[in-house]
Amino acid sequence: MPTDYIPFRETNYFSDFICDYLDQKPKLKSLYNRFPLLENFEAQIEEKQMSVRAQSRTILVKALKVQYSNLETSELTLNHIESLKSENTFTITTGHQLNLFTGPLYFLYKIISTINLTKQLKENYPKYNFVPIYWMASEDHDFEEINYFNFKGKKIQWNSKQTGAVGHFSTKGLDAVMEVISAEFGPGKNAEQLIEWFKNAYLNHDNLADATRYLANELFGEHGLVILDSDHKDLKRLFIPNIERELVEQTAFKHVSETNKTLEDLGLKVQVNPREINFFYIDKDLRERIVFEDDMFKVNNTNISWSKSELLKHLDEVPERFSPNVIMRPLYQEVILPNLCYIGGGGEMIYWLQLKSNFEAQQVTFPMLLLRNSTLVKTEKQASKLDKLNISDKDIFLKRSSFINKKVRKISNIDIDFSEQIKHLEEQFKDLHLLAEQTDKSFVGAVKAQETKQLKGLKYLEERLLKAQKKKLADQISRCTELQEQLFPGQSLQERNTNFSELYLEHGEDLIPNLIKSLQPLKGEFLVLTI
Repeated sequence: MPTDYIPFRETNYFSDFICDYLDQKPKLKSLYNRFPLLENFEAQIEEKQMSVRAQSRTILVKALKVQYSNLETSELTLNHIESLKSENTFTITTGHQLNLFTGPLYFLYKIISTINLTKQLKENYPKYNFVPIYWMASEDHDFEEINYFNFKGKKIQWNSKQTGAVGHFSTKGLDAVMEVISAEFGPGKNAEQLIEWFKNAYLNHDNLADATRYLANELFGEHGLVILDSDHKDLKRLFIPNIERELVEQTAFKHVSETNKTLEDLGLKVQVNPREINFFYIDKDLRERIVFEDDMFKVNNTNISWSKSELLKHLDEVPERFSPNVIMRPLYQEVILPNLCYIGGGGEMIYWLQLKSNFEAQQVTFPMLLLRNSTLVKTEKQASKLDKLNISDKDIFLKRSSFINKKVRKISNIDIDFSEQIKHLEEQFKDLHLLAEQTDKSFVGAVKAQETKQLKGLKYLEERLLKAQKKKLADQISRCTELQEQLFPGQSLQERNTNFSELYLEHGEDLIPNLIKSLQPLKGEFLVLTI
């Protein structure tokens, strides 16, 4: 499987913020605990080991066993769950929404990055155990973000009027989606496998959380992945002291706001802004913000309210109804897991980097933060076409207009680069500027105006010539842009748009093993993979 690597910054698809983090720029050092280098994990292990309680491990294992009770589970996954009781076992975690049929490809890359890092850590720190965790975002309520996936340019969507936490959503109505995908996937062994996964996940499970757990287990169970649904009463009970502090003292608002101000002063864009209270209240068909108004705690858009003492009593009775938002969810994760590192996308990394001060205020160890693997997958046929068209891997990452212009200049039998003429003209005007200053300075402005006019004229002629060549070479350019569109659908990264089903139809059961062989979580560059 031929591979190529491109620095994230050179792809032009990642923000300066995340690229500065990857470059370990000093201005960001205060925002994280340790950078994810292999040699830094030893100190992270030692720090985390001191803060994990045996009781927490016992409760975690018990909750996982209940969640896996009706699932066919690999021996490796069962061993991983059991090992979490040991003080020498730690987790590497990624999280993702409950996207229909996994959503975009990067769902796979997140999980594979997590699995592969645990393997690498075991090789380098053999006296410890490392468990890959997929944290299901079952308490989210943004249904419109997860109710579809893209397949060959088409949006396959699940329409439902349900409300509340999406993990509770009934899967009724997904039989209509299955009819659509059965027609779209077509015949063949690989299509049959995809349809079977969809049917068993969404038609044979009552809610979206159970369906997603089944599907993720089918895809990654043999590799030891442990899937955790944190929407669980006993796990929430472990978090009660932190919930109480947030409700009463509004800790996150103060500390994250201060960090955001620091980021803004550095000219960096913040990803999330904290609220005074960073919790939702969830119940059947309900997930609404908790607010503090008129000396009362209230559930937004409802008639539910409490005094402070009533709220804390309610929290102790039903902690499962208190759902952390994007600011507090990471803290919840690190309280209930013996976790060393969180693996996420660029946007996730940025909002995690906003949270370290709140972790310190809550006296919780801040995890290492690792940008997930990013990958562009080409078929051998596509790779062959790119080679014949003399298109490099770096070229295909160019934005469409730049890609076309570069290709036209490369294949044209006319030199469309006027940079030499422009340089020559600028040199001539340097002499004219000196002459004007020595003779009559009143002519300086006139010389400058003439220079601007002539440079503009040259650039216009270059654009006209480029446009004429584009027209003349339209057929060749069309082949190039069609190929780029296959790899960058909608002119966006493949991994942010394409569903794994497209690649599975092509590669079948070899897809995930090939990705596992190729993705290197600590490599720190964008992978271009031909399979």
